[in-house]
Amino acid sequence: MSVGALAHLFGRLTVKQLAEDLSSAGIPHIQLALWKAISPFDFSKPGTLSPGLANMIRDELAKKNVSISVLGCYLHFYHRDEEIRRVNVERFKELIRYAPSLGCSIVAAETGKNPGGDYTEQDWEVMRSVLQELAEEAERWGVFVGMEAADGHLIGTAQQLRKMLDEVPSSNIGVVMDPGNLLTTANFANQDAVIQEAFDLLGDRIIAAHAKDRIMSEDGKLITVSPGYGKMNYDLYMKLLNQYKPHVHIIMEHAKREEMAFCKQYIEQIRSKNENEAVHA
Repeated sequence: MSVGALAHLFGRLTVKQLAEDLSSAGIPHIQLALWKAISPFDFSKPGTLSPGLANMIRDELAKKNVSISVLGCYLHFYHRDEEIRRVNVERFKELIRYAPSLGCSIVAAETGKNPGGDYTEQDWEVMRSVLQELAEEAERWGVFVGMEAADGHLIGTAQQLRKMLDEVPSSNIGVVMDPGNLLTTANFANQDAVIQEAFDLLGDRIIAAHAKDRIMSEDGKLITVSPGYGKMNYDLYMKLLNQYKPHVHIIMEHAKREEMAFCKQYIEQIRSKNENEAVHA
């Protein structure tokens, strides 16, 4: 499977224009966050989607040979304001229900982030309850909930995500693997062990993968750059991804338009090399 991209890297466009731009850039599949990528519709609250609208979006993209590999719903799911939390949960559940009409089987999210890293046991319990509710909806519709760990979030490490998966034992919950999200200033020098541990703990549950790069800046901060422009060990990442989940969708999460062709080729060359080595091993 070729490498895709976040749809909103192209801006917020009409479906027709988005499809044309994706096709021109050679992007075969996307992670689609409707409210970030599609105009003129208002997807900021649940209720806008219908089978007809979902089919239109799918069909317009398909005319340009673009598919939706993942629906993105990156909201705050244990928000301490229950009214806000319920709206976010209902937005996610709506995407689960319409994912089949959009030709997609994954709705993905991170848990959400509290300012200052203020997390409590109650936050964890609320998140667990919400994930159970989302998993039950996903089971009804034959869709996967894709959970992604991200440093600084309630679920910020591979160990924490593994713990949550164990506490909500649904086969309709999978993992969106993104090693770049797990790297910090403190562990970057030991990144190979961080990446290996993530696959040891989560590899069998991966349903999609993200591609970004990380590098230490001159002032000692770990920053995010486009794939191929940093120092993340992509050879190890692609080797493990091929070992655990060959042909899983890879989605460029960080890439400027003018860098996209290089980034895509960079990832595909490393992935192809590891696939060929596996065949001849």
